[in-house]
Amino acid sequence: MSPTMRDLQLTQVAGGRRSPPSDNDSVDMEEGTRLLDSYDDGDDNSGSIQEGMRRIQVSVTGMTCAACSNSVEGALKSINGVCRASVALLQNRADVVFDPILVKDEDIKNAIEDAGFEAEILPEPSNAGTKPRGTLVGQFTIGGMTCAACVNSIEGILRNLPGVKRAVVALATSLGEVEYDPTVISKDDIVNAIEDAGFEASLVQSSEQNKIILGVAGVINDLDLQLLEGILSSLKGVRQYRFDRTSGELEVLFDPEVVSSRSLVDGIEGGSGGKFKLHVTNPYARMTTKDVEETSNMFQLFTSSLFLSIPVFLIRVVCPHIPLLDAFLLWRCGPFLMGDWLKWALVSVVQFVVGKRFYIAAGRALRNGSTNMDVLVALGTSASYFYSVGALLYGAVTGFWSPTYFETSAMLITFVLLGKYLECLAKGKTSDAIKKLVELAPATALLVVKDKGGNIIGEREIDALLIQPGDTLKVLPGAKLPADGVVVWGSSHVNESMVTGEAAPVLKEVDSPVIGGTINLHGALHIKATKVGSEAVLSQIISLVETAQMSKAPIQKFADFVASIFVPTVVTLALFTLLGWYVGGVVGSYPKEWLPENGNYFVFALMFSISVVVIACPCALGLATPTAVMVATGVGANNGVLIKGGDALERAQKVKYVIFDKTGTLTQGKAKVTIAKVFSEMDRGEFLTLVASAEASSEHPLAKAIVEYARHFHFFDENSLTEDAQNSSKGSLIPAWLLDVAEFSAVPGRGIQCFIDGKRVLVGNRKLLTDSGVSIPTQVENFVVELEESARTGILAAYGGNVIGVLGVADPLKREAAVVVEGLGKMGVRPVMVTGDNWRTAKAVAREVCMHTCIYIILMGFLLKYCLSEFNH
Repeated sequence: MSPTMRDLQLTQVAGGRRSPPSDNDSVDMEEGTRLLDSYDDGDDNSGSIQEGMRRIQVSVTGMTCAACSNSVEGALKSINGVCRASVALLQNRADVVFDPILVKDEDIKNAIEDAGFEAEILPEPSNAGTKPRGTLVGQFTIGGMTCAACVNSIEGILRNLPGVKRAVVALATSLGEVEYDPTVISKDDIVNAIEDAGFEASLVQSSEQNKIILGVAGVINDLDLQLLEGILSSLKGVRQYRFDRTSGELEVLFDPEVVSSRSLVDGIEGGSGGKFKLHVTNPYARMTTKDVEETSNMFQLFTSSLFLSIPVFLIRVVCPHIPLLDAFLLWRCGPFLMGDWLKWALVSVVQFVVGKRFYIAAGRALRNGSTNMDVLVALGTSASYFYSVGALLYGAVTGFWSPTYFETSAMLITFVLLGKYLECLAKGKTSDAIKKLVELAPATALLVVKDKGGNIIGEREIDALLIQPGDTLKVLPGAKLPADGVVVWGSSHVNESMVTGEAAPVLKEVDSPVIGGTINLHGALHIKATKVGSEAVLSQIISLVETAQMSKAPIQKFADFVASIFVPTVVTLALFTLLGWYVGGVVGSYPKEWLPENGNYFVFALMFSISVVVIACPCALGLATPTAVMVATGVGANNGVLIKGGDALERAQKVKYVIFDKTGTLTQGKAKVTIAKVFSEMDRGEFLTLVASAEASSEHPLAKAIVEYARHFHFFDENSLTEDAQNSSKGSLIPAWLLDVAEFSAVPGRGIQCFIDGKRVLVGNRKLLTDSGVSIPTQVENFVVELEESARTGILAAYGGNVIGVLGVADPLKREAAVVVEGLGKMGVRPVMVTGDNWRTAKAVAREVCMHTCIYIILMGFLLKYCLSEFNH
């Protein structure tokens, strides 16, 4: 079935001109996506509202699973006068349409509270997608989380705090983000609330820059420390400071209205007479360091447990087969055998020293009224350990020795720690995408120093994180731009492929906007910084990736629900297992020969019960979905694809169309002239000289390809070519073989026109020539059609009102283009090509990549015309 235009929904690009609404309007991606946007996104259920009805949104606090949202939804729908009610669990929000004559806002709030949840009527937003004024967004690192139950517990605690608007916690990154009202609650209150719940917490960064962490070099002794403290105490605007001599990090809380971060650094370095050297610590680098420390700590715990568990295992399995060792282990030392003493001592260290973290985490969870995987580990290993201790003591008292299972406890803790270590490694790798994005920004910048009159008096190198809006920065050739801004001096080409994906460099002149992290290729530039920190484009890209990695896919609602009842269910099943095997043994359901030596039915049943508890210990349930989301968004970011959250990933399976731009996406974006045919009395050299002279003033890729083709035709000497190319790149000289051009002008979407020797020259497409009154002979038209049908673009040239020749320009396909298109087809996804090229060339390119559908776009000012066609390749 051929697709119709209704089948294709084109998302408007941010900042573009808004088109009239259609039946299938798509949601625009708003500029400045923030970290909590995924929390706000969701179905708005904006169906048609009948006349006289009212619609409100209610914030619902306390929901933890799908059953909670169903309960709230049922309570709302039971109210007489409510027409429609929808509850979003992840957003903690209810959308209600009701008759205001029958129902009041307070009735809806009371109904939710009667169902056991807290409710707050949200004010009607004046501008969808904007954050309430006066709120701040803080990002916190949270240590000690082990599973999804911990995440649910912390999110519930944070959302119950007064002044907290929204809170999202990600297990895979150990990060939490909180939007809060600073007039009601402070960042310290949030940290204290998390720590009171038994976790570790610290602020990474917030939208209010009143905290900076500096690396200080030069503090050697107590005198240096006293000097540093004296300098900080004398600086205005400094509220608090703390210096860690071990790490060399200085944490300063300051009033940004009184002192800027750069003034703070300059004040410390200047006050020390150059003795101290400071650099700003990147928040992401600190997070990476913490990840490395956590992984290293977990590896130490695992190796310690392994080295202690191996002797226990050998005592039980190997030593009995070695007479000398067996005799030593059977030597009675006091009430117990030497082997029992050794096993008890080694396993006690594993159980209570190495495994202390499991008891701490389990106790914390139980105090909060929840259960997690640590509860299972502590329960299973404790059962094995304390039974073994009880068996030893019972044997010492009664003389009846039952088998012990110390090795079971030790090996279980060892294997669980191995899983935790592998989990830390996996979590570290998932953040590689953020690390690579952070590395795109330069570490330092050259600040142009000016006097009060605005005259340049010098330059100084500063930390890129200390750049302020309004700073004038110098960017050398080959260097990365340190901030977003505009060019105030100089001219150069900039590689913006990091943002746009286009390989062709972009010319930047005075007043041209530039993006931080892009690469300056040729000339030096002076730029004025306009956006720094979280407002910069690169920071927004990082923020978008973070948002995607922290977002919860809808399928995770089911995983969270299962996780919330998982531990009680496992414990219940373990008790049933214990009871079943014990009763079964007593009534003779299985032979007594199954029992171990000196064993009994209770011990036999207990081992099966412990097995049920231990086999459920791996917490992959709570990590699988967020880890999958992080890996997918990270791989996408590394390949230039930004994915906005788990919801987008889950809905990707429903994608029916993928739209590709032709130039630079399906093709290499490097145009080359493949043929030049003259339709006049000129010889080939004269024709190419004339066309190249006209195109030399254009920055269009096709123009550069034509000039390059003409240069190769005129200069066969490689040395001359190299020298000429260098002169052209410097912009200092125009090749001597080019003719003088007057009144040059570019006609967007058509070509260029100018005058050479008093005659008008036109180089472009058919539209340019026909609109200028130049007729196209039949033989020329046939040649152009032949070029277009072979996936080449025909460029016509006219001189003095007559067509003098045609050039065929080809943009080769990327090697992987056909493979990608074929792969999408096998997945049931229909690839569509969008191009502004002529229709025949578009069809020819689509035919080469086995694509059946393309959209032909003709740009005429701000008007976008498109038509859809189906054809067979």
